Amino acid sequence: MSDESDHHHRRGLVARLRGSFLTGLVVILPIGLTLYLIWTVTGWIDSWVLPFVPYSYRPEVFIRDHFGPTAALPIRGLGVLLFLIFTTLIGWLAKGLIGRSVIRWAEGLVDRTPVVRSIYNGLKQIAETVFAQSEKSFEKACLIEYPRKGIWGIGFVATAAKGEIASRIPSGEPILSVFVPTTPNPTSGFLLYLPASDVILLDMKVEDAAKLIISAGLVYPTPKEVVKDVLAGAQKS
Repeated sequence: MSDESDHHHRRGLVARLRGSFLTGLVVILPIGLTLYLIWTVTGWIDSWVLPFVPYSYRPEVFIRDHFGPTAALPIRGLGVLLFLIFTTLIGWLAKGLIGRSVIRWAEGLVDRTPVVRSIYNGLKQIAETVFAQSEKSFEKACLIEYPRKGIWGIGFVATAAKGEIASRIPSGEPILSVFVPTTPNPTSGFLLYLPASDVILLDMKVEDAAKLIISAGLVYPTPKEVVKDVLAGAQKS
């Protein structure tokens, strides 16, 4: 009887240790991976930008010249700082009259170059989509029956259909353009045009719906009302 009790005790101890280890992973992995990615990307930008800096002004050379040949202090982030300053300066110049004229002239030259124009226009569209400071973004998260009736999928309402698309679709109500992303990669998906009555708008934020899609349904946004009820019950108990 004692052996069986010791066996259950050891199993319980192993289960608790395993649970603590998994909890530690949940805490440590996001922090560690975030720091690793920041460190790696910073080093990559430095290696790309610092070769353009005059040799005598590079951090390792400056430290060696002023503190002795044996002094070595790796400094990451200078390339990132220079990149931010340079990019901001280019953006400021591009907003001016002369900058816009130069950009139009350069883009006109690119448009007359067969292969280069395809690459440039594609990259420009991606950059404008990701980084443009405009109000063009998904308006609401929604539910639609896709790919057939009875099966529901999460989508994002982009805007109301306009122009030829709206006029060609036989419907007596507004048509909405809905982007239905794939899981777990939401950057690919399907663009659908649906009657407004077939689209159920959700109260959850677009960011919460994106988390739900990326996590394949594992990270479910908790409604504020449920959180309030849980907190109220905890305070009463």
